[in-house]
Amino acid sequence: MSMEKNDALFVLVKSLTKSEKRQFKLYAGRLGGNLEKNFMALFNVLDKLDEFDESQILKKTKIKKQQLSNSKAHLYRQILVSLKLNPIHQNVKMQIREQIDFATVLYNKGLHRQSLKILDKAKGVAVFNEENNLAYEIVELEKVVESQYITRSMTSRADDLIAESKDLSEKTLLLSKLSNLSLQLYSILLKKGYVSNDEDYEEVKSFFESSLPEYNIRKLGLKEKLYLYKAMLWYNFITQDFVNCYKYSQKWVDLFYYNPKLKKTNPVFYLKGMNYLLETLFLNQQLTKFRSTLNYFEEEIKTHSFTINENTESLTFLYLYLNKINLYFLEGEFNKGIELIPEVLEEIDSFRPKIDEHHIMVFYYKFASLYFGASRYEECIYYLDKIIRNKKLIMREDLLCFSRILNLVAHYEAGLDQNLDALIKSTYKFLLKMNELHLVQQRIIAFLRNLSSIYPHELKQAFINLHKELKAFENHPYEKRSFMYLDIISWLESRIENVSVESIIRKKSKHQYK
Repeated sequence: MSMEKNDALFVLVKSLTKSEKRQFKLYAGRLGGNLEKNFMALFNVLDKLDEFDESQILKKTKIKKQQLSNSKAHLYRQILVSLKLNPIHQNVKMQIREQIDFATVLYNKGLHRQSLKILDKAKGVAVFNEENNLAYEIVELEKVVESQYITRSMTSRADDLIAESKDLSEKTLLLSKLSNLSLQLYSILLKKGYVSNDEDYEEVKSFFESSLPEYNIRKLGLKEKLYLYKAMLWYNFITQDFVNCYKYSQKWVDLFYYNPKLKKTNPVFYLKGMNYLLETLFLNQQLTKFRSTLNYFEEEIKTHSFTINENTESLTFLYLYLNKINLYFLEGEFNKGIELIPEVLEEIDSFRPKIDEHHIMVFYYKFASLYFGASRYEECIYYLDKIIRNKKLIMREDLLCFSRILNLVAHYEAGLDQNLDALIKSTYKFLLKMNELHLVQQRIIAFLRNLSSIYPHELKQAFINLHKELKAFENHPYEKRSFMYLDIISWLESRIENVSVESIIRKKSKHQYK
């Protein structure tokens, strides 16, 4: 028996809503006999299965084993065609492409004037929506059609098309360079994370400056600006310049604020921009601005100001709840944050096919941090263990590294120190292997390693000494990220003052934002 939970066709069928299934059956049944064909029998079986099971398909349909691959491919294509016809899934790009297809059919039939008329309208829509790639494709097709549809105005028409083609080509090239740079920087951020020394910084700076194309900000269209701001954002994330991260994430969001049509045509970019704006406010500890921005974001979600589909629904969940949890961190309300966890877990379960493993682990780390802040260390360790044991988490090595550091501190606080020495050694080896052993981490590990040799009456002074030592790194250009993942300073202060971490952070929050 073959079991494939990730079979592409099975996942697609299971992703369909009731209305989409109904539409597909109507679409497939238009020719009458289709309902009896193999691909419809296959659809009905897959719809009822809880997991992909090849033996059940062969048993409940007339499909032979050697026919199964072709039947699956045919069904997959038919479902996509049906979804394409659904108005919910149609957007400006699809509408423009459809017009290009119509114009091509008319051209092939020798109906040149009708073809040009459709292309001209489609070009207007493409230019208005700054779909320059499609506009360029339309102009190139217009040149082909015009070459066979000779008129007395051909000379001026040719000049116009050549000028349009050149202008769109230059815009498309600049957009391509900016989007390439944005993607390359994002890839560096995911694979290597933040710069950790002057050598890393100079390497990234040199790459960025040599790759950034020349541009005139006044002549840039909305999409060129969007990719420029994205590239600037990733560069400043990598170099840990969080003030400039805020600057460019705000510019990103402002594009949508002043051009509301973009929310409908590019909802994913809008949601990502809002998320990064909130994230940079969190990193800069701007509670008041963070709270007002989060409220604005929630209002945008309620009023459906952007296009809602299954993709944007899952992204909305991710970005809204991650930042709701961040608000609890800023306010020091860890116990209140814990009350949100069951709701988040339920949502994760419902969106699981559409959420990548990385984001699930980020949630787990935030859960662990909430439990740590609420002095519930065993629950903290439970979620950290889920991250540490996850062998699929390749792209976010920093998450693995800081999970291990927090795990050490949580074990110490929970009184689970019987295996602490072994845990310290394994953590130290892991950080060395990942090349992630920073000064702050070294100090924490050394402190925990020496705890067994410190007399009880000397413990408070040891915490004071470590606090003084780490405080010097709080604004260090390469060490400050350690405090983004683990507020070790507040933990030490809670130990020194003999109060909870939650009360320390809550007091800081009230003092800073009173």
